[in-house]
Amino acid sequence: MDAKHKYFRIKPIGFIRSDLRRRKDAPRQGREGAPNAFVEVLASYTKALHRMHAGDEVIIISWLDRAERNILEVHPRGDASRPLTGVFSTRSPDRPNPIGLHRVKILAIDQGNLHVGPIEAIDGTPVIDIKPVLSESADW
Repeated sequence: MDAKHKYFRIKPIGFIRSDLRRRKDAPRQGREGAPNAFVEVLASYTKALHRMHAGDEVIIISWLDRAERNILEVHPRGDASRPLTGVFSTRSPDRPNPIGLHRVKILAIDQGNLHVGPIEAIDGTPVIDIKPVLSESADW
């Protein structure tokens, strides 16, 4: 691999503000009892929210900054009775590039703050992008 393809930089566009403070308190998936939270979008990116509305479904893409990046196999869902499985076949937060995908509904928008939910991300988690959920017909 040549040097120019070895590394690249990702800058956060915002941060999660949640009552979830510790990784062990977060459910595995948003639909498993996660609270609503806020995405605090940095001021330099608020124009990117133009035409976004309460009620829209979006995918929050986060950088799971507290994940372990040297883990390649896990017992799915932390259940030791399940066989070790490569992280690329799981939704484990521990992986070489710990990117989180969170499908949420926008509940409200207020001056660069998106009230969303439910979301299992921990308070302070960097957000690296937000993408709309497309209808099946729009994907084709």
